[in-house]
Amino acid sequence: MPGQLRDYFVVLPDSVAGAAAAGRLPAPGVTGAAPPVGDALTVAHPSGRPWVVARPLVRKLSHLARGGDALVLIGPDRVPDAVLAGLLDGARSRTALEARLTRLPGLYHVVARLSGETWVRGTATGLRRIYHARHPDAGTIASDRPAVLARLIDAPLDDGALALRLLDFVPHPLSRRVVWRGVHETGAGYGLALPVAAPGTAAVPGPAEHRWWEPPPGELSLAEGARRLGDAVAASVRAHVGGLDRISCELSGGMDSTALTFVARETGPASLSLLTVAARDRYSEDETWARRAVEAARGAEAAQKGVAGRGAEAARRTADASALDHHLIPADDAPYFYADLAATSAELNDEPLPVAPGRARAHLLLSRARATGSRYHLTGYGGDELFLGLPHAYQDLFHGNPLTAWNHLSGLRHQLGWPLLPTLKALLGRSTFPRWIAGAVSDETQPVARTPLLSWGVRQSLRPWFTDHGCALITEEFRAAAEHAEPIDPWRGRHVDIDAVRMGARHFQAMEDVGMTIGLPVAAPFYDDRVLEATLAVRLPERISPWRYKPLLAEAMRGVVPDALLARTTKDHMSSDEHQGLSEHGPELAELWADSRLAAHGLVDSRRLLRLAAEPFSPVLVEHSISPTVAGETWLRTAQNAWPALRSTTPSSEATL
Repeated sequence: MPGQLRDYFVVLPDSVAGAAAAGRLPAPGVTGAAPPVGDALTVAHPSGRPWVVARPLVRKLSHLARGGDALVLIGPDRVPDAVLAGLLDGARSRTALEARLTRLPGLYHVVARLSGETWVRGTATGLRRIYHARHPDAGTIASDRPAVLARLIDAPLDDGALALRLLDFVPHPLSRRVVWRGVHETGAGYGLALPVAAPGTAAVPGPAEHRWWEPPPGELSLAEGARRLGDAVAASVRAHVGGLDRISCELSGGMDSTALTFVARETGPASLSLLTVAARDRYSEDETWARRAVEAARGAEAAQKGVAGRGAEAARRTADASALDHHLIPADDAPYFYADLAATSAELNDEPLPVAPGRARAHLLLSRARATGSRYHLTGYGGDELFLGLPHAYQDLFHGNPLTAWNHLSGLRHQLGWPLLPTLKALLGRSTFPRWIAGAVSDETQPVARTPLLSWGVRQSLRPWFTDHGCALITEEFRAAAEHAEPIDPWRGRHVDIDAVRMGARHFQAMEDVGMTIGLPVAAPFYDDRVLEATLAVRLPERISPWRYKPLLAEAMRGVVPDALLARTTKDHMSSDEHQGLSEHGPELAELWADSRLAAHGLVDSRRLLRLAAEPFSPVLVEHSISPTVAGETWLRTAQNAWPALRSTTPSSEATL
C-alpha cells in the first residue's frame, strides 16, 4: 500500500493560478481502521478564491475574519470565536498578533492576513513546521507538508538532503534541508511573510522570513520555574484531551509518562487507560515503577471516594474521578525493532526518520490503546530532551560561574568516566559554530562513551556502507552549511538544548502518522512552546544537576504526582531489543538491500549491507547504527510509490468557512 497524505493544509495566493493549484491537491488516503476522511475545509480570500485549504484529519481548524484581516489556527482543539476575536481585533501587525498568541498553548499553526500581508508560522519547538515552494504559475505556496508542495511543483528528490538523513542526527541548520528540490523549510522560531499580489495575478515578491520567537533568559528560581512549568504542562494536556470522555496514556514507568498520567487524570475523563509494554530485560525497572504509579493513582481515587458525602467539594472530586484501567502488554507481544518494515509504506513522513524501524512497536501500542475506546493518546516524548539537561550546558555556566560549573561537571565527569584533561580541554575550547559544523562528520569512528560532550553538538561518523559518492555528498553539505551557519543561540548549551528538542519533535511525526493510520490522535504535550519556554527560563544550575534526576520536572509535579514516584533516578533502555531485531529480521533486511533504492541513487553499497544482514552481531553494527539507513530505504520506497496515488483531485464538496 503506497504512502498517503492524510492531514495537511496549504496557503495559496489570491490568483487564478492559485485557485487552479487547489484543484491539484492530493486526496488523503484511508487505510486500515482509519475513519473516513471528511471534506476539505476552505478559507477564502476576500476575492472568494481559496486562501487556506485544509484536510485536518485529527486537528481542528479555527477561523475568524474582521474586514480584510483574518486569523486561522490549526491545532489540537477548536478555539472559540471570542478568543479568536481577542487575538485578532486591534492586531495590525504580526508582532502585535504574536504578543497576543502567547495566551494560548504553543501547539498551533498560525495563518493570518494582516494589513495586506499573509503570515504563516509553526511552533518554536519544531513540532509544527512550515514549508514553501515557488509554483511556476501561482507564485509562492506554503504548506505544513513538503510532499504536498513537491506534488504541486513536480519536484524531484534531492540526493544531498537524502544522504544527510542517513546520519543519526541532522543538526541545525542542515535539518532544514528538504528532501525535495525547490521546497524550502522555514526555520523553527521563524515565520513566513507573503505579500499580497495584485488581484488575479501571480506578480508578487518572494517570501521573507522573520523571527517571531526568542528563548527567554534563564533567570527564574527553581520554585518559580516549576510553577510556570506545571501550569504550561497542564494547559497543554487540557488543549489535547480536555473534555474528552475516554483517553489513554503510555505509562512506561519513567518520570515523563508518569507525570502526564497524573496531569491527564485531573482533566476528569470518564475513562483513562494506561498502557505499559513489559521489557524483555529482567533488570528493567520500568514495569515496577509503572505498577507503583497505577497503585498510587488508584489509591488516590479510593481516598476520594472514601470522603464522599463530607461536602460538596468531596462529592465533586468523587464524580470527577476517572475509571482507571491498566493494560500491561507482555514482552513477547512486543515486536523487535525492524519488524514488519513493509508496513512503513502506510505513512509518507515529511522525511526519513531514524525512529521508523520501531514502527511496529508503536503500532502495537497505539492499536491496543484504540481498542480501549480511547479518543486521544498521550505520550511522554520530549521529556528527556527538556529535563535531563545535556552536558553542553556547563559551557554556558562556566562563563558566569566557573566554580559552580566545575563542581557540577566534576560530578558528571565521574559518572560518565570522562578523563580529566580532555574534559578541561573541551570546557576551555572556543570553537565557533561554523568551524564546528565544518568538522562535525568524519570517516573515523567516534568514541562516544568517554568523549566529553561540551561542544556545539555530537560529532558523527560516516558509515562504512556509504559509497564514496554518498560520503562526498554529506561532507559537501556540511562544508556548504559552515559558510553561512549561525547557531540557534549564541550560547552553546542553549543552542544544543533547543536543537535537541526540535530534533525530537521532528522525529515524533512518525508516531503521529502511525496514530492517523489507525484512527487515534497521538500527542506529546511536552513539545508545547510554553513548556519549552518555562524550562529555559529557569536558572541553569537549578534546572540540571548531576545529583538530581530531572529536578525541574520533579518540582513542577510536586503535589500532582506522589512524592514516592518522583524519587526515581534511573532510566531503562531498549538497546538489546534493537540488536536482537537485527538478528530476528535479517531476512527482511536482506530483501531490502537486494533491491535497494538508496543504492540506485548511489548512496550506499548494497553488497556490504547484504553481508551485514547475514552478520547481525558484527562489530560494525555495534559501532554504527543502521537505523537511519533502514529508515531512508523504506521512506524512499514509500515516496516513489506514492506518486501514482497522489492523483489530481477536486473535492466533490467543500465546507467553506
